[in-house]
Amino acid sequence: MIFHLRHHRWLVMLAFGVAVVACRTRERTRPAPPNASAVAPASGRPYFVKAPARLETAQPFLKEQMSSARAAGERVLVYVGASWCEPCERFHDAVEAGELDAMLAGTRFVEFDADRHTEALGAAGYAFRMIPVIAQPNAEGAASGRQLTGSIKGPAAVHDDLVPRVEALLAGRPVD
Repeated sequence: MIFHLRHHRWLVMLAFGVAVVACRTRERTRPAPPNASAVAPASGRPYFVKAPARLETAQPFLKEQMSSARAAGERVLVYVGASWCEPCERFHDAVEAGELDAMLAGTRFVEFDADRHTEALGAAGYAFRMIPVIAQPNAEGAASGRQLTGSIKGPAAVHDDLVPRVEALLAGRPVD
């Protein structure tokens, strides 16, 4: 009887060791998830591409993004937000959660931080006093003058305020 208990204990320890090694091997060989800032979702969902932290002017980066988006059959909108801005965070979260897929399919949002990139955006002609900013760049990546700025706070910010204005922006109608 004592032999059987020791034998079972050894088998349990061996099985546990195999399971641990298998889990670690699986973790190492599992492909990394695509980086949303570099790879467009295959579904055509809207997504964000973050601007580099250090940027003299936004225009060359935007021009590069526009060229890449054109090749992928996407449209580009400039997005300026901040982590402390409630409507910005609500919009960002709604895009990432897939809530705006039907309305904004095929849209690449080139994302800038209002606290970090204001000068770089200003050098490309983007001017704003409120955030979020969602703007259409011109063919060279500079400001086209077509943008929406600011939003209401609260749960209605995305669907009742921002989305209708983004749709108007994309349709060429007045937005503010």
